[in-house]
Amino acid sequence: MIDELRAMAVFAKTVEVGSFRAASRELALSPSVVSHHVSQLEDKLGVALLYRSTRRLSLTDDGEKLFGYAKEMLALAENGFDAIAQRASEPMGKLNITLPAGFIHGPIVDDLASFAQIFPKINLSVSFSDHQQDIIRDGIDLAIRVGTIEDSTLKSKKLTDLRRKLVVSPDYYKKHPEPRKIQDLQGWDFIGLTMRPNNKLLTNESGKSVRLTYEPQIVLDSIHAVIQLARAGAGVITPPDFLVADDIEQGRMLELFPEWTVESLPVYVIWPPNAPREGLTHRFIDYLGGCEKKRRSLDE
Repeated sequence: MIDELRAMAVFAKTVEVGSFRAASRELALSPSVVSHHVSQLEDKLGVALLYRSTRRLSLTDDGEKLFGYAKEMLALAENGFDAIAQRASEPMGKLNITLPAGFIHGPIVDDLASFAQIFPKINLSVSFSDHQQDIIRDGIDLAIRVGTIEDSTLKSKKLTDLRRKLVVSPDYYKKHPEPRKIQDLQGWDFIGLTMRPNNKLLTNESGKSVRLTYEPQIVLDSIHAVIQLARAGAGVITPPDFLVADDIEQGRMLELFPEWTVESLPVYVIWPPNAPREGLTHRFIDYLGGCEKKRRSLDE
């Protein structure tokens, strides 16, 4: 089909300019190649399209009909090229994005808002969900994921590290003997999160590490639900720091052993492997990377 379309384009140009030689100059092809394309098209259709003489060409009835279709085809193609060129100069289209529900309270919300303001012709469809969608099956252009990326068929780029806090409600804390060392938390109740393993790696200021392993009585599939249960006194949690900053400041949560740091979690952006490098997906990825770089420079 590609060969036929190419031959139609050569045929249309030949008719427009009136000779094989003129068409060869316009198309940067030799006259013999131009003639070959037209002959190939005639053989394919089993009809004569052009009557040739040493000085001129004339269209047959079948040639007239095909020329009309060929002009229409080329006009549609040109419109398509113009539309893509306009999109490249002024980005427009739609991006389907999914990211963890907890990020609704994170800095990426500001990134989404500013991106939308800078590129008003790009429509964003954003899903905040802890349910990991199949980005190929569900037509997702870009996803933000926390933790290890298991699907090697997708493209991925590390965006940042998610810092966490070790916290508990004051009511839960009061019901237990005061912990003297980090290992004392081994017998405490930890609330489980479906997508995370039942252990926590913590490191102190001197570089010593301790891994706490637990069997949670309560396991939830939402980080927001985990925080709500912790506020109600159900156990210890290690959520992203931005989700409990206000709780700690207002006394709804206590930070345990602040000299110990909970292992941070890598945050990746992932996308289909065939996303064009100059497309909207990569434009948004580059924008997020720039926002994270600015935040890191402010923290330093």
